[in-house]
Amino acid sequence: MKLFLLASALAVQQAASHAIWQELWVNGVDKGTTCVRMPGGTGSNTPVTNVAGNDIRCNVGGTKGVSGKCAVAAGDTVTVEMHQQPNDRSCKNEAIGGAHYGPVMVYMTKVSDSATADGSTGWFKIFEDGWTAASKGAADNDLWGVKDLNACCGKMDVKIPSDIPAGDYLLRAEVIALHTAGQANGAQFYMSCYQLTVSGGGSASPATVKFPGAYKATDPGIKVNIHAAVSSYVVPGPEVYSGGTKVTAGSYVCKNKKLRGLNNPLEF
Repeated sequence: MKLFLLASALAVQQAASHAIWQELWVNGVDKGTTCVRMPGGTGSNTPVTNVAGNDIRCNVGGTKGVSGKCAVAAGDTVTVEMHQQPNDRSCKNEAIGGAHYGPVMVYMTKVSDSATADGSTGWFKIFEDGWTAASKGAADNDLWGVKDLNACCGKMDVKIPSDIPAGDYLLRAEVIALHTAGQANGAQFYMSCYQLTVSGGGSASPATVKFPGAYKATDPGIKVNIHAAVSSYVVPGPEVYSGGTKVTAGSYVCKNKKLRGLNNPLEF
Protein backbone atom coordinates (compact mmCIF):
# COMPACT_ATOMS: atom_id res chain seq x y z
CA MET A 1 0.00 0.00 0.00
CA LYS A 2 2.83 2.42 0.87
CA LEU A 3 4.53 1.72 -2.46
CA PHE A 4 1.26 2.32 -4.29
CA LEU A 5 0.69 5.64 -2.53
CA LEU A 6 4.27 6.69 -3.21
CA ALA A 7 3.94 5.82 -6.89
CA SER A 8 0.61 7.66 -7.10
CA ALA A 9 2.04 10.74 -5.42
CA LEU A 10 5.02 10.73 -7.78
CA ALA A 11 2.74 10.43 -10.80
CA VAL A 12 0.64 13.37 -9.62
CA GLN A 13 3.76 15.46 -8.98
CA GLN A 14 5.19 14.74 -12.42
CA ALA A 15 1.87 15.51 -14.14
CA ALA A 16 1.61 18.79 -12.26
CA SER A 17 5.11 19.66 -13.43
CA HIS A 18 4.26 19.27 -17.10
CA ALA A 19 3.81 22.47 -19.10
CA ILE A 20 2.49 24.14 -22.24
CA TRP A 21 3.78 26.89 -24.50
CA GLN A 22 0.71 29.14 -24.75
CA GLU A 23 0.72 32.89 -25.25
CA LEU A 24 2.75 35.10 -27.60
CA TRP A 25 3.80 38.73 -27.26
CA VAL A 26 4.92 40.90 -30.20
CA ASN A 27 7.19 43.83 -29.28
CA GLY A 28 5.71 43.78 -25.77
CA VAL A 29 2.08 43.60 -26.92
CA ASP A 30 0.18 40.63 -25.54
CA LYS A 31 -1.44 38.57 -28.31
CA GLY A 32 -2.62 35.87 -25.89
CA THR A 33 -3.38 32.53 -27.51
CA THR A 34 -4.78 33.97 -30.75
CA CYS A 35 -2.19 32.36 -33.02
CA VAL A 36 -1.00 29.28 -31.11
CA ARG A 37 -1.83 25.68 -31.90
CA MET A 38 -2.54 24.43 -28.39
CA PRO A 39 -1.37 20.83 -27.84
CA GLY A 40 -4.25 18.42 -28.10
CA GLY A 41 -6.47 21.26 -29.27
CA THR A 42 -7.36 22.46 -25.77
CA GLY A 43 -3.98 22.57 -24.07
CA SER A 44 -2.60 19.20 -23.04
CA ASN A 45 0.50 19.52 -20.87
CA THR A 46 1.65 15.94 -21.55
CA PRO A 47 5.08 15.75 -23.22
CA VAL A 48 6.02 14.12 -26.50
CA THR A 49 8.62 11.38 -26.03
CA ASN A 50 8.94 9.87 -29.53
CA VAL A 51 11.35 11.88 -31.69
CA ALA A 52 10.51 9.74 -34.73
CA GLY A 53 6.80 10.62 -34.89
CA ASN A 54 5.05 13.60 -36.46
CA ASP A 55 3.99 14.90 -33.02
CA ILE A 56 7.58 16.15 -32.61
CA ARG A 57 6.72 18.93 -35.07
CA CYS A 58 4.01 20.91 -33.28
CA ASN A 59 2.85 18.49 -30.54
CA VAL A 60 -0.25 16.28 -30.51
CA GLY A 61 -2.83 17.59 -32.96
CA GLY A 62 -0.38 20.24 -34.09
CA THR A 63 -0.71 19.52 -37.78
CA LYS A 64 -4.12 21.22 -37.64
CA GLY A 65 -4.07 25.00 -37.76
CA VAL A 66 -6.16 27.64 -36.02
CA SER A 67 -7.81 30.69 -37.53
CA GLY A 68 -5.55 33.34 -36.02
CA LYS A 69 -2.22 34.62 -37.27
CA CYS A 70 0.11 37.02 -35.47
CA ALA A 71 1.64 39.77 -37.60
CA VAL A 72 5.32 40.54 -37.01
CA ALA A 73 8.01 42.36 -38.92
CA ALA A 74 11.41 40.88 -39.63
CA GLY A 75 13.68 42.10 -36.84
CA ASP A 76 10.84 42.33 -34.30
CA THR A 77 11.01 40.64 -30.90
CA VAL A 78 8.40 38.08 -29.97
CA THR A 79 8.05 36.63 -26.48
CA VAL A 80 6.98 33.01 -26.09
CA GLU A 81 5.22 32.13 -22.83
CA MET A 82 4.99 28.79 -21.01
CA HIS A 83 3.01 27.69 -17.94
CA GLN A 84 2.11 24.38 -16.34
CA GLN A 85 -1.66 24.55 -16.93
CA PRO A 86 -3.89 25.98 -19.69
CA ASN A 87 -4.82 29.65 -19.22
CA ASP A 88 -2.71 29.94 -16.05
CA ARG A 89 -0.37 32.92 -16.29
CA SER A 90 0.42 33.16 -12.60
CA CYS A 91 4.05 33.68 -11.63
CA LYS A 92 3.56 31.97 -8.27
CA ASN A 93 4.44 28.62 -9.85
CA GLU A 94 7.42 27.78 -12.00
CA ALA A 95 6.69 27.77 -15.72
CA ILE A 96 7.81 24.15 -15.79
CA GLY A 97 8.51 22.62 -12.40
CA GLY A 98 9.63 19.29 -11.04
CA ALA A 99 13.30 19.98 -11.80
CA HIS A 100 12.53 19.53 -15.51
CA TYR A 101 15.87 21.04 -16.49
CA GLY A 102 17.04 21.25 -20.08
CA PRO A 103 17.48 23.60 -23.05
CA VAL A 104 15.00 26.09 -24.51
CA MET A 105 14.92 26.42 -28.30
CA VAL A 106 12.88 28.19 -30.96
CA TYR A 107 12.64 27.27 -34.65
CA MET A 108 10.89 28.74 -37.69
CA THR A 109 9.73 27.28 -41.00
CA LYS A 110 8.52 29.21 -44.04
CA VAL A 111 5.15 28.04 -45.32
CA SER A 112 2.58 29.11 -47.88
CA ASP A 113 -0.17 29.48 -45.25
CA SER A 114 0.59 29.28 -41.53
CA ALA A 115 -3.06 28.44 -40.76
CA THR A 116 -2.96 25.23 -42.80
CA ALA A 117 0.71 24.16 -42.87
CA ASP A 118 1.42 20.77 -41.25
CA GLY A 119 5.03 21.42 -40.22
CA SER A 120 6.55 19.03 -42.76
CA THR A 121 8.63 21.81 -44.32
CA GLY A 122 12.23 22.60 -43.35
CA TRP A 123 12.95 24.30 -40.00
CA PHE A 124 15.80 26.57 -38.93
CA LYS A 125 16.74 27.40 -35.34
CA ILE A 126 16.56 31.07 -34.33
CA PHE A 127 17.03 30.86 -30.55
CA GLU A 128 18.84 28.64 -28.06
CA ASP A 129 19.42 28.83 -24.30
CA GLY A 130 21.22 25.63 -23.31
CA TRP A 131 23.62 24.68 -20.51
CA THR A 132 26.48 26.21 -18.55
CA ALA A 133 28.58 24.40 -15.96
CA ALA A 134 28.14 25.86 -12.48
CA SER A 135 29.17 23.12 -10.07
CA LYS A 136 31.35 20.05 -9.70
CA GLY A 137 28.34 17.96 -8.72
CA ALA A 138 25.29 16.76 -10.58
CA ALA A 139 24.26 18.68 -13.67
CA ASP A 140 20.91 19.41 -11.96
CA ASN A 141 22.89 22.10 -10.13
CA ASP A 142 24.25 23.66 -13.32
CA LEU A 143 22.65 26.50 -15.26
CA TRP A 144 19.98 25.61 -17.83
CA GLY A 145 17.68 27.39 -20.23
CA VAL A 146 14.72 26.12 -18.21
CA LYS A 147 16.06 27.87 -15.11
CA ASP A 148 16.23 31.15 -17.05
CA LEU A 149 12.69 30.53 -18.29
CA ASN A 150 11.40 29.92 -14.78
CA ALA A 151 13.12 33.05 -13.48
CA CYS A 152 11.21 35.11 -16.05
CA CYS A 153 7.71 33.79 -15.35
CA GLY A 154 7.82 31.46 -18.33
CA LYS A 155 8.66 34.18 -20.87
CA MET A 156 11.57 34.42 -23.27
CA ASP A 157 12.31 37.14 -25.82
CA VAL A 158 13.16 35.87 -29.28
CA LYS A 159 14.29 38.08 -32.16
CA ILE A 160 12.82 37.31 -35.57
CA PRO A 161 15.80 37.39 -37.98
CA SER A 162 15.85 40.64 -39.92
CA ASP A 163 16.98 39.08 -43.20
CA ILE A 164 14.38 36.34 -43.73
CA PRO A 165 11.85 36.81 -46.55
CA ALA A 166 8.38 38.15 -45.92
CA GLY A 167 5.57 35.63 -45.79
CA ASP A 168 3.91 33.10 -43.52
CA TYR A 169 5.88 31.05 -40.99
CA LEU A 170 5.32 28.62 -38.18
CA LEU A 171 7.34 29.41 -35.06
CA ARG A 172 8.09 26.39 -32.86
CA ALA A 173 8.98 26.97 -29.19
CA GLU A 174 10.46 23.96 -27.36
CA VAL A 175 11.76 22.78 -24.01
CA ILE A 176 13.52 19.43 -23.70
CA ALA A 177 13.21 18.21 -20.10
CA LEU A 178 16.06 15.89 -19.15
CA HIS A 179 15.14 14.76 -15.63
CA THR A 180 14.44 11.19 -16.86
CA ALA A 181 16.69 11.29 -19.92
CA GLY A 182 19.26 8.85 -18.57
CA GLN A 183 17.16 6.01 -19.94
CA ALA A 184 16.17 5.31 -23.54
CA ASN A 185 13.29 7.52 -24.71
CA GLY A 186 13.26 9.22 -21.32
CA ALA A 187 13.62 12.82 -22.52
CA GLN A 188 10.42 14.87 -22.55
CA PHE A 189 9.69 17.30 -25.38
CA TYR A 190 7.34 20.23 -24.85
CA MET A 191 6.57 22.30 -27.93
CA SER A 192 3.87 24.47 -29.47
CA CYS A 193 3.69 26.14 -32.87
CA TYR A 194 2.60 29.74 -33.43
CA GLN A 195 1.19 30.96 -36.75
CA LEU A 196 2.95 34.10 -38.01
CA THR A 197 2.83 36.43 -40.96
CA VAL A 198 6.18 38.21 -41.35
CA SER A 199 6.55 41.51 -43.20
CA GLY A 200 9.67 43.25 -44.44
CA GLY A 201 12.84 41.23 -44.30
CA GLY A 202 15.23 40.20 -47.03
CA SER A 203 16.08 37.24 -49.20
CA ALA A 204 18.06 34.96 -46.88
CA SER A 205 17.62 31.22 -47.30
CA PRO A 206 18.64 29.50 -44.05
CA ALA A 207 19.68 25.84 -44.07
CA THR A 208 16.91 23.68 -42.66
CA VAL A 209 16.19 20.38 -40.94
CA LYS A 210 13.04 18.27 -40.89
CA PHE A 211 10.90 17.07 -37.99
CA PRO A 212 11.00 14.17 -37.51
CA GLY A 213 14.63 13.69 -38.48
CA ALA A 214 16.43 16.52 -36.70
CA TYR A 215 16.70 14.54 -33.44
CA LYS A 216 17.66 10.98 -32.63
CA ALA A 217 16.78 9.29 -29.35
CA THR A 218 20.48 8.52 -28.84
CA ASP A 219 21.75 12.07 -29.40
CA PRO A 220 24.07 13.07 -26.52
CA GLY A 221 21.85 16.04 -25.70
CA ILE A 222 18.75 13.82 -25.54
CA LYS A 223 19.97 10.67 -23.81
CA VAL A 224 21.93 12.06 -20.87
CA ASN A 225 21.98 11.61 -17.10
CA ILE A 226 21.83 15.08 -15.58
CA HIS A 227 21.76 13.62 -12.06
CA ALA A 228 25.49 13.05 -12.43
CA ALA A 229 28.24 15.51 -13.31
CA VAL A 230 28.63 16.28 -17.01
CA SER A 231 31.70 17.85 -18.57
CA SER A 232 29.86 19.16 -21.62
CA TYR A 233 26.41 19.29 -23.14
CA VAL A 234 25.51 19.44 -26.82
CA VAL A 235 22.14 21.12 -27.45
CA PRO A 236 20.16 18.95 -29.88
CA GLY A 237 19.41 20.03 -33.42
CA PRO A 238 21.24 22.36 -35.79
CA GLU A 239 23.28 25.41 -34.92
CA VAL A 240 21.39 28.66 -34.44
CA TYR A 241 20.89 30.52 -37.72
CA SER A 242 23.29 33.45 -38.14
CA GLY A 243 20.44 35.93 -37.77
CA GLY A 244 19.21 34.33 -34.56
CA THR A 245 20.21 34.44 -30.90
CA LYS A 246 22.30 32.04 -28.81
CA VAL A 247 22.15 32.68 -25.07
CA THR A 248 24.61 31.49 -22.45
CA ALA A 249 22.52 29.76 -19.80
CA GLY A 250 22.43 31.82 -16.64
CA SER A 251 23.00 35.13 -18.43
CA TYR A 252 19.51 35.69 -19.80
CA VAL A 253 17.84 38.84 -18.44
CA CYS A 254 14.13 39.66 -18.64
CA LYS A 255 14.57 42.93 -20.49
CA ASN A 256 10.99 44.13 -20.62
CA LYS A 257 9.86 44.97 -17.09
CA LYS A 258 6.21 44.62 -18.09
CA LEU A 259 6.81 40.97 -18.97
CA ARG A 260 8.72 40.01 -15.84
CA GLY A 261 7.35 37.65 -13.25
CA LEU A 262 6.81 38.25 -9.55
CA ASN A 263 9.21 35.41 -8.79
CA ASN A 264 11.99 36.92 -10.88
CA PRO A 265 14.89 38.10 -8.68
CA LEU A 266 15.54 40.86 -11.23
CA GLU A 267 12.09 42.36 -10.79
CA PHE A 268 11.89 45.93 -9.56
